[in-house]
Amino acid sequence: MKRTIFYFKNYFRDFFEAQTDKVKDKIDYVLYLVTVTEKIPKKFFNSMTGYDGLWEIRIEFQSNIYRIFCCFDEGNLVVLFNAFQKKSQKTLKEIVKS
Repeated sequence: MKRTIFYFKNYFRDFFEAQTDKVKDKIDYVLYLVTVTEKIPKKFFNSMTGYDGLWEIRIEFQSNIYRIFCCFDEGNLVVLFNAFQKKSQKTLKEIVKS
């Protein structure tokens, strides 16, 4: 299995470039898993409940949590929208409302 990753505008790239080299390495590793693994473990990849077609790539490094929002297009193309470092227990619905 080989998926292609597409970056929507510069949102994800801007986030990525602002990270340390070690965080970038961890993000690269998880994105590599997304591209080559047929069934991606839920630890790294899960659908967003209540948001049809929206997925979340999860990355943990040291005591930090990072999230990358994405979707599939034609099954083998993963479109990355945006990313952020999760700093609280807010859910996506609470983030969208603020």
